[in-house]
Amino acid sequence: MNATLTPSGTASPAAHADLSEPLLSLLDLMDLATRARAATSLAQLRFLLVNDSHALTPYRQSALWLTQGGVSALSGVVQVEANAPYVHWLDALIRHCHAHMPDSGPVDVQSLPEPLAKPWSDWLPAHAHFLRLERSHAGDTPIGALLLARDTPWTAREMRLLDEWSDTWSHAWACLRRPTSWRWPWGRDTGAQREVDSLTDPATTRRTRWMRWGWAAALAAVMAVPVRLTVLAPGELVPARPEVVRAPLEGVVAQFHVQPNQRVQKGQPLLAFDPALIGNRLDVARQALATAEAEYRQVGQQALADAKSKTLLAGLVGRIEEKRAEARYLEDQLTRAQVLAPRDGVVLFDDPTEWIGRPVMVGERILRVAALDDVEIEAWVSVADAIPLPSDADVSLHLNANPLAPVQARVRYLAHDAVERPDGSYAYRLRATLTEATAHRVGLKGSVRVSGEWVPLGYWLLRRPWASVRSFLAW
Repeated sequence: MNATLTPSGTASPAAHADLSEPLLSLLDLMDLATRARAATSLAQLRFLLVNDSHALTPYRQSALWLTQGGVSALSGVVQVEANAPYVHWLDALIRHCHAHMPDSGPVDVQSLPEPLAKPWSDWLPAHAHFLRLERSHAGDTPIGALLLARDTPWTAREMRLLDEWSDTWSHAWACLRRPTSWRWPWGRDTGAQREVDSLTDPATTRRTRWMRWGWAAALAAVMAVPVRLTVLAPGELVPARPEVVRAPLEGVVAQFHVQPNQRVQKGQPLLAFDPALIGNRLDVARQALATAEAEYRQVGQQALADAKSKTLLAGLVGRIEEKRAEARYLEDQLTRAQVLAPRDGVVLFDDPTEWIGRPVMVGERILRVAALDDVEIEAWVSVADAIPLPSDADVSLHLNANPLAPVQARVRYLAHDAVERPDGSYAYRLRATLTEATAHRVGLKGSVRVSGEWVPLGYWLLRRPWASVRSFLAW
């Protein structure tokens, strides 16, 4: 026997004639199960149960009663009137059956109390079937019950189909309600969510509420954990108090006697200027001095016979002193053309070939001489990371050459004004004094971590994102 099925799982009308009644009932049960699983709200499930169950077995009236909420849905009725006498009587009837009937089955009208049995004929047909709705998980609170009523008795096959349908519907109901346990207490409730909460038993509601607030309290406790506010900045080892060697005269650098990073002693020659220009000027000054002295002697001899020549002697004496002072100055300049080391230490400068033959002005910096143990950390803190720093804040320099052995220091000062860096950005200069001696040489670079005050973890996580949002929204 062949049958053509529709996409919903039921047989097409053309094929109904070739199918037996039990097979048709099975197809209707499959269709209802599919629709129950596809339901997106409790209202759809209630409507499906009280109205579309008629596809399994015919009935005149049906009522859905929930353990938390009472009579929730009636067949053929859009909305239940809670104060109607019929609803009050129906609620008492199903509540009595739920308490005294351990299993699903036909309702014996004769065994009902008189207040429930007497008005039976006024409200319901002669035969009714009570169907318990249990959740699929053991230990859960029962959902409620379904009451079906009609004029003819219920067959065993119909009751078996209803039992199977009630299990499927209860599972769909439980699955649709389960996500409520994970909502946060401050979440915005939808209409369907409020409906689920109103139908939840008090014990489960309290347990769910405590679970939500427990998660919220745990999150708040974690976000309140105190951590050190830290910033990262590029840094390097620099001399703390170096001796700066500047050009003592205006001239051209002739040669260097030392190499970069070479150790020197005080008084050791460092570099020399080209003496040719100064020597030429010195020769001219000495020749001018000799000329002035010869002229003075000549005028002095004439003054013995000519009284007028005596008046010229005073001017010639001043001129001789002027030329003598100029010669002494140039001799001193010639002596200073040889630059000596002002202290013991390490010479710090660039490639000497870039200086040789280059003219320099008086006072222009050429190199530095730093003591071997006089080292500190210099870092550049960006404007966005300029956090309040306590006095003697901890600083760690993780060198690129040796990142596993950080150099420890304490902040000596943080500049008040940001200066422009070679890359065009602005940053604050930070200097930190080492807490212990280091074997690393001056000039090594790395990343500096500066530890600030203790702040909550939430502030530590949200400081930069909030600053970015504020800068974006501040128009």
